[in-house]
Amino acid sequence: MNTARMPVVFFGHGSPMNIVDENRYTQAWREIGRSLPKPKAILSVSAHWFTEGVGITAMEAPKTIHDFYGFPKALYEIRYAAPGDPTLARQVRELLAPVDVALDQEWGLDHGTWSVLYHAYPDADVPVVQLSIDGTQPGRFHYELGRRLAPLREQGILVAGSGNVVHNLALRSRDERVPAFDWAERFNNRVRELIEQREHAPLVAWEGMGNDARLAIPTAEHYLPLLYCLGLQRDDEQSRFAVDGMELGSLGMLTVVIGG
Repeated sequence: MNTARMPVVFFGHGSPMNIVDENRYTQAWREIGRSLPKPKAILSVSAHWFTEGVGITAMEAPKTIHDFYGFPKALYEIRYAAPGDPTLARQVRELLAPVDVALDQEWGLDHGTWSVLYHAYPDADVPVVQLSIDGTQPGRFHYELGRRLAPLREQGILVAGSGNVVHNLALRSRDERVPAFDWAERFNNRVRELIEQREHAPLVAWEGMGNDARLAIPTAEHYLPLLYCLGLQRDDEQSRFAVDGMELGSLGMLTVVIGG
């Protein structure tokens, strides 16, 4: 593997409480930040910017978005004051052409992005831009967009997806001690197997993976960031699983590092 090539990370971000909790997930995210080469900038694809069409944050100083409700006051007082990178935003727009990518001045950094970067890069000294997910497009579209971002890796830019492989809030348990539902465990394990084997086609067309997939991914927004990361995997690269687990029975916490 080319050691100058920046790895790619898919973070299973889970509950906003992971911003302030100390657990094996937050420990793993901090270790990722310590162990990988420090990026020149970060391009984040977060489940929480789900749009019609594609946009990218292009402001100098993106705001911290607290897009969650009913959590302790301390979470709403946190600011992740990483700078933006308008030059990177314009480069991404060029890389993704002919897809029309809007240069956005309104969004900022939602909690899908900053809740994990708060641990991985706590000094907030790495510029961050966010790419939105076009919810009108199929899996192949997102996978191919990931492939087009490949030149960024040679420039020291970290592409980071943030979502959850299993994300069914309608069926989650209120008991934190509950074991994973059997369908959630099976689907999570199957995703792991396919990633290990570099068999991306079933993952891109996850709708064909049966009832477990339908239960694990009732809506696509938390799953699609994974496809951007898989699209960036080269033939000479392996994947490793920085941490795995299931919260509340149906919230998968799998974090995947590609090429690092």
